[in-house]
Amino acid sequence: MPSHHGTSSRSSLPLWQDDDGGSHASNSPTAMNSENFTLSEKTVPASYVRQASEARRGHERLIGRLLEQGKCPAEGWSEATVELFLNELAVMDSNNFLGNCGVGEREGRVASDIVARRHYRLSHGIGRSGDIAAVQPKAAGSSLLNKLTNSLALDVLKMAGVRSVKSCFVVPMATGMSLTLCFLTLRQRRPKARYVIWPRIDQKSCFKAMVTAGFVPVVVENVLEGDELRTDVEAAERQICRLGAESVLCVHSTTSCFAPRVPDRLAELAVLCAKYDLPHIVNNAYGVQSSKCMHLIQEGARVGRVDAFVQSLDKNFLVPVGGAIIAGFDEAFVEEISKTYPGRASASPSLDLLVTLLTLGAGGYKKLLSDRKGGAAGQGADHRRARVSRVYVALRVLPVPLPQRGGRRGRHPRGRGAVRQTAGQVPQDAAEGGKCG
Repeated sequence: MPSHHGTSSRSSLPLWQDDDGGSHASNSPTAMNSENFTLSEKTVPASYVRQASEARRGHERLIGRLLEQGKCPAEGWSEATVELFLNELAVMDSNNFLGNCGVGEREGRVASDIVARRHYRLSHGIGRSGDIAAVQPKAAGSSLLNKLTNSLALDVLKMAGVRSVKSCFVVPMATGMSLTLCFLTLRQRRPKARYVIWPRIDQKSCFKAMVTAGFVPVVVENVLEGDELRTDVEAAERQICRLGAESVLCVHSTTSCFAPRVPDRLAELAVLCAKYDLPHIVNNAYGVQSSKCMHLIQEGARVGRVDAFVQSLDKNFLVPVGGAIIAGFDEAFVEEISKTYPGRASASPSLDLLVTLLTLGAGGYKKLLSDRKGGAAGQGADHRRARVSRVYVALRVLPVPLPQRGGRRGRHPRGRGAVRQTAGQVPQDAAEGGKCG
């Protein structure tokens, strides 16, 4: 039979036996409150106890400031403070209540003590069946973890450059499936839409995200400017006019990608979306670490329309693969996306991000951003090496067949059902779509 903390085997941690027969780990963070410190003075000199009590209050003040402000701490926490906080959260969940014997459907039961310790005994996950951001009645600690992580993520996005972002949430899926979730949410708003306008990027995940959601990618080829491939905004607008805005789900743009392609012209695409009243979803998979990418999103939201932007946790926050942040400038739309997620979800990506941000602190994360920017500038003062590498990449890419006017474009790993943007070529069922104003 499972024990009160959801494990079936004896923990390797020392256990204390309670009067009611239950047991709990001897490193329980709730063991030493002010009352217990006072009782300790019967055994240990009061001056020593007061010193220890003050040291503990130092940890508690950090936790209190986090709960009050909901922002990334200026300086990173010690591992002792982080683990103290996680243990405090864990004992708030019903599966860790002393003497608890849950017989319901969701009781946070865990067979392996290794698994329980790996998750700090936070086994309820996040969200409820109808909303990944909802609070769970049996898991106050896990719910608090979820809310705090989302709040810290929002703070970091603002710190990284998108200062007007209004809302975000961590989702336990990588970038591709998170983009799919955004597209499925838009389907409820635009039920007649079939197509996604997509400036070409040769990466499978973002392409499959559209196809998996049931939409037809309309590939807009890029144009060569010098040694860079840039967004053809005029071609994107022609496709919107030919297909009809009402049949277009959204414009799906990209910030960070592989050379020689550079970030999309986000501001111009955002203006285009505002002009035709089209949603705009941005694939910002690698972008939080780049001040340039974050500036492009901020500028796009300022001059036009950006509905949501998605970033990978592992690529931007040095955590294991499996999570993303979906963010936007309209709280109602971001909430709508979170409610589209079916069922509860794993808390692992949220836990990983929370621990990482508390450990780094705002100062530590800013230093990582600064170090990355300095490295990207050409390894310090060695700019000539960077220029040589860039020319070499361009020389390798330039021989690839380029788009020709009036003919077939360069080869593209199209998925099934993709529409290529070529002169005069329009899907038969969309030929009678809307006209340009």
